[in-house]
Amino acid sequence: MMYRTLADLVLIVHAAFIGFVIFGGVLALWKRWLLWLHPPALIWGAAVIGIGWICPLTPLENSLRRMGEQEPLQGGFIEHYLLAAIYPAGLTRETQVGLAVLLLLGNAAIYWVLWRRSRKR
Repeated sequence: MMYRTLADLVLIVHAAFIGFVIFGGVLALWKRWLLWLHPPALIWGAAVIGIGWICPLTPLENSLRRMGEQEPLQGGFIEHYLLAAIYPAGLTRETQVGLAVLLLLGNAAIYWVLWRRSRKR
């Protein structure tokens, strides 16, 4: 029971991290101190997507699920939980790289707005 709970906790942390990678720049418009946390998370998230790495939280969750006598994830976090919701059928490597670029460009635009605001002050 404890391992299943820990695996679910890792799942929640993983989902929250992905949300922060995607929307952390917008949150930084509201809370400036996030400017110290979001860029490293953004770089890591874009690298994992763009290069095709497996996030270390996925093997951790799989290990905890095995110890809790559950089936481990098939594929990574994105493939198992979010593939149908986020990625279209027939996802290609080029699409993954494009998504990573869009993630970086969208956040670069947000950081540009933050930079412009800081210069006006």
